[in-house]
Amino acid sequence: MKTLKVTVAVLLMSVSAAFAQKTDVNIEQSNIVWTGNKIGGSHTGEIQLKSGYLDVDANKIKGGEFVVDMMSITNTDLEDPGYNQKLVGHLRSDDFFGVEKYPTATFKITKAGAFKANKASVEGELTIKGKTESIAFEVEKKGKTYVATIEVDRSKFDVRYGSESFFDNLGDNLIYNIFTLEVELAL
Repeated sequence: MKTLKVTVAVLLMSVSAAFAQKTDVNIEQSNIVWTGNKIGGSHTGEIQLKSGYLDVDANKIKGGEFVVDMMSITNTDLEDPGYNQKLVGHLRSDDFFGVEKYPTATFKITKAGAFKANKASVEGELTIKGKTESIAFEVEKKGKTYVATIEVDRSKFDVRYGSESFFDNLGDNLIYNIFTLEVELAL
């Protein structure tokens, strides 16, 4: 009888594992667009995934981990090459993301709800500049692509430049703490 219970337990674990799929993200077909807002305007650009995977079954995200290449940050709204590179250089500097010291950012899924109408809630740990914070957002499944709009409070990651959380009387030099990531993960 004991052997039968062990056999049934192993069989159930095997069946459960067969439905969950740990799949590497297709880096070339995935995309992350960032938008940062300031008094009187905004800037937009892209940043690339270095690696990542999703562990998904038919109706739920079971897990996932992602590494973002912070050195890959670009700007797409400034047409003047000089201004464009000046902004990108500033974003890479210690004033913002300090990419020499922190060349990657990471996100690890810690909890996710079941998909309802192709949407699911996701919670996880985001690490930028060596600081880790919990974030939550909604993911939409579109075939083999997963899309999300993620709002990040940069002040929680010690990204201080132009932040009212760290400086007073910024006037027109204020840069809002919340920046947005439009994420499209292709499997």
